[in-house]
Amino acid sequence: MISPEGVDDYLQIAFFKLLWVSSPYNTRPMKNPYLLISTMLLLTNSICAQDQSQTENDIQTLINKYVQARAHNDTLLLSSILTDDIDQLVSSGTWRRGKTEAMQGMLRSSTSNPGKRTIVVDQTKTLNGACAVADAKYEIENADGSIRRMWSTFICVQDKGHWKIAGIRNMLPPPAR
Repeated sequence: MISPEGVDDYLQIAFFKLLWVSSPYNTRPMKNPYLLISTMLLLTNSICAQDQSQTENDIQTLINKYVQARAHNDTLLLSSILTDDIDQLVSSGTWRRGKTEAMQGMLRSSTSNPGKRTIVVDQTKTLNGACAVADAKYEIENADGSIRRMWSTFICVQDKGHWKIAGIRNMLPPPAR
């Protein structure tokens, strides 16, 4: 797989090869220049698809670390995956702003609402190479066997080569009619 930085280099090389094909200095004219252009487009799309797939995997790994940190009250792990300016809107409508307030609220919530938390990313939308939004199904299985079902949206950003959570929005689905 070509790294995001390598894509630019790869495309520049391909562009110069295309120029060489159409250059008067080229003694072997290309029979079908459209073949080269089509190949370049296919490779570019393939590289972008690989990058998207890797981003989706990285985001799911990040969310898994979040669940693990909450389950084990692991403040070091939690601190390492949150940005300093994180904000969180919880399902009650309360805002938690900043890493300290968010972490205190998360740990307090995990203690007062015990249960097995499961968060599965449903879709990821990459806004650019350094910012992504992940929509996830969030379930808490309570001790009595009941399940609290919610949705969560995670705003994720690249920070020094690592994905971190910059925002969380938890929502309860509307009641069934």
